Amino acid sequence: MNDAVEHFLSQLARQASPATVDAYRRDLNALQAYLTEQGVDDWQRLDAAWVRRFLGRERSRGLAPRSLARRRAALARFAEALVSQGVLSLNPVRLIRTPRQPQHLPRPVDVDQLARFLDTPHDGTPLAIRDQAMLELFYSCGLRLAELAALNLGNLDTRRVRVVGKGSKPRQVPLGQRARQALDAWLEVRGELAGPEEPALFVGQRGRRLGHRAIQQRLAGCAIARGLPEHLHPHRLRHSFASHLLESSQDLRAVQELLGHANLATTQVYTRLDWQHLASAYDAAHPRARRQRRTPGDDPTA
Repeated sequence: MNDAVEHFLSQLARQASPATVDAYRRDLNALQAYLTEQGVDDWQRLDAAWVRRFLGRERSRGLAPRSLARRRAALARFAEALVSQGVLSLNPVRLIRTPRQPQHLPRPVDVDQLARFLDTPHDGTPLAIRDQAMLELFYSCGLRLAELAALNLGNLDTRRVRVVGKGSKPRQVPLGQRARQALDAWLEVRGELAGPEEPALFVGQRGRRLGHRAIQQRLAGCAIARGLPEHLHPHRLRHSFASHLLESSQDLRAVQELLGHANLATTQVYTRLDWQHLASAYDAAHPRARRQRRTPGDDPTA
């Protein structure tokens, strides 16, 4: 059983981030330990009943809904691999509903405040130029942290960037003018840090690909140094990108494509607008929402 898990994780590591692989390892190890306790020693015996009992036990242990959902997702992906190998005839996890979880969305940064933050001058060092390019790219393209970290020089085009999102799904995102300018400035000095054989777009002081944690720390440091009175992280820039774009365009389908969401429902939740904006849009656009002005002498009870 352990060999099957390790083989799956080694395949997963080719396309997923180290953090995802570590999380899936914990999830699958927990399932394997539970099945071993129950006397199950072969993945061929995995069925919906065992999965349901395992997730029920995890819930009773106090595992949060978000963690339960991630655990189910790990089991589903692993079971799908077992199906492809002929170990299972069907994926039993697909028969188990995903636990409902509360919607906790990061609040987007105010558009004017974010513009002032991005326009704040930096010290002009190669690292500062690199950080500016990362900031502009996050906000201009709505990239996930893993997507930006995995970018290579070959992913850039004059007017777009090609990324591989969740589920190995490729997409192309337009490059805004400010992001293009910031990237051009970074490419001019990138050679001071990276060697000629390094494919990664963003590298650290040692010339190697910048890791997830380092990117998060640099963004948080930029926010402090430039006086942004809020914590800044990649997902918040992605949410700001989606919210600001939806508020301006009202094109939910376009935002869905730019974010790389498989389901429109995900975009509807992710790009939730504040009620005041929605109410204003409704009052301005819906023909039955426009309030008629009363003229003197009108009887409101008539």
